[in-house]
Amino acid sequence: MTRVRSDLLPALAAFESAARHQNFTHAAEELHLTASAVSHHVRKLEGRLGVALFQRHARGVTLTQEGRQLADAAGNALADMESVFNSLRPRRLQAAKVRITTLHSVVHTWLLPRLGRFVEQHPDIELVFDTEATLSRFEDGGHDLGIRHGPGQWPGLVATALMDDTLRPVASPRMPGLANVRSPADLATLPLIADKARQGWHDWFRAAGVHGATPRERYQFSDSTDAMLAAALGLGVALARERILAPFLADGRLRLLDLPGVPARWSYFVVVPAHRPPSPAAQGFMDWLLADVADFGP
Repeated sequence: MTRVRSDLLPALAAFESAARHQNFTHAAEELHLTASAVSHHVRKLEGRLGVALFQRHARGVTLTQEGRQLADAAGNALADMESVFNSLRPRRLQAAKVRITTLHSVVHTWLLPRLGRFVEQHPDIELVFDTEATLSRFEDGGHDLGIRHGPGQWPGLVATALMDDTLRPVASPRMPGLANVRSPADLATLPLIADKARQGWHDWFRAAGVHGATPRERYQFSDSTDAMLAAALGLGVALARERILAPFLADGRLRLLDLPGVPARWSYFVVVPAHRPPSPAAQGFMDWLLADVADFGP
């Protein structure tokens, strides 16, 4: 039986992290290495195996079929080792930790302002947030739960409704031309800002009863937070999700326009993997989320 040589273990660890993040730079940050060091480890593995593990392109890297096969095996092996380490470590040294995957916009604008209340109630629980755009696979040893924005049904996950949402037009109070906006149709004459959500400006104009409008989406962003920042700089009017607007409204960077909102087709859900029960710490965080929304509003 062929054994993995000990000199390949650092390379395997670097590869596993790069495969999980789909990004050499993020793997380097996690492992306290340089991106070039991670790339060197990966090329060392590829040279030893004689196959390409990643497809490299201008926007980053993606796993090849061989890379996915090795990533699954390496991830499972490291998860098994972590489980054994935890079982051997004295209980008093084990810190309760919850790994959470969600959108950057949710963490930045909605969750962070609330976390102080969680820390007061659960000072011994450590929280690890992952805001990668790719959806987590919820493998053993990976994320414990997620906060997702979507239809509420995902294969292999149990979803609990957290809160609904509304799409609202917002802009900087200093944006030129706002004084001329008196009806929904007037927005079609202004530069508009959009994100890559499936529900956007065309849906808003249709719901507002504006037919035949040709809205110009001058700026498009993959992250909703960036769209709101662009609006705060006066670049245009953004169609923002109401649940992540609070910090921008509180400090005056944005204001709600006196125009109708549109109920969002998608809502926010707390999700956990169906194949394993949540840990006590993960269950505690999920219970706190639901209670906090009930007590303080979404």
